[in-house]
Amino acid sequence: MSPTEVVLQLLVTGLSNGLIIALIALGYTMVYGIIELINFAHGDLMMLGCFLALTLVGLCGGEAASPWLVIPLLLLAVPAFCAGLNWTVDRLAYHPLRAAPKLTALVSAIGVSFIFVNLGLFWGGLPMGVFAGGTQAAAQKDFPDLIGYRNLLGTQSGLQFTLKDVLVVAVTVPLMASLTWFVRRTRLGTAMRAVAQDPLAARLMGIDTDRVISATFLIGGALAGVASVVFVLANNSLSFWMGYRNGMDAFTAAVLGGIGNLPGAVLGGIVIGLVRATMEGVVPNGGVWSNAVVFGVLILVLAFRPTGLLGSRAREKV
Repeated sequence: MSPTEVVLQLLVTGLSNGLIIALIALGYTMVYGIIELINFAHGDLMMLGCFLALTLVGLCGGEAASPWLVIPLLLLAVPAFCAGLNWTVDRLAYHPLRAAPKLTALVSAIGVSFIFVNLGLFWGGLPMGVFAGGTQAAAQKDFPDLIGYRNLLGTQSGLQFTLKDVLVVAVTVPLMASLTWFVRRTRLGTAMRAVAQDPLAARLMGIDTDRVISATFLIGGALAGVASVVFVLANNSLSFWMGYRNGMDAFTAAVLGGIGNLPGAVLGGIVIGLVRATMEGVVPNGGVWSNAVVFGVLILVLAFRPTGLLGSRAREKV
């Protein structure tokens, strides 16, 4: 490959992976922006969405399933499942702790994360063909390749650009644009911004803060569900421990961009995707050092901008 093709390939790979990270990071940053809770279970919620996606594909015939039938089904069912599960967790685990110290809610989120991990482990033991008959519950699972790796630029091109890359962009970019419009232009979005700025003042102005928080968890869960579908279609693998890695990447992206800031979460995800692609595609054995470099970039940015790349300084609420 020519130097130009190498750079373009790094951009394609980095943007594709970065947009998936950004989708997960949006769920993190929305919840934190409203109630200042770092929902560590969010990455594992995305993992459960991946397991549901594999289950549905198995019920539809596995490798023989029609992509035109299965992919729309996944994009409807998995986000709905993740949204409902996220809302349920909020009502059962987080809502009773609204007035409790922040540390209490944080520990609860870690507990929910462990519950989700164990649910994923048990789910992997289902007696289905896509789960190896349930005999290898803890093993990594292969997701049927419904899209393929055909290079849209032709077999002679050194640059790889596949339908998977198109899928990532076609799903995530309009979704992020729609979310930005929703938060800035709709009545509920305005209420979300008001609660994020000052919950007490919003309540005094007649805003139902509990309804706004529940809607935030619903939307954040749906975003995790979309990220689940896009991830398994692009990477064709999943495991019950994948939530930790993806959750940490998403949390890092949210902090890097400015936690609580939606465009910042997207920017942070893209930066992480590009850094990882550069390390793995240019540096010998760069994959071993990619985590260290990502967190090094995070530390460097926060040293000069403690609020993140797009974060704004605000007085601490007391």
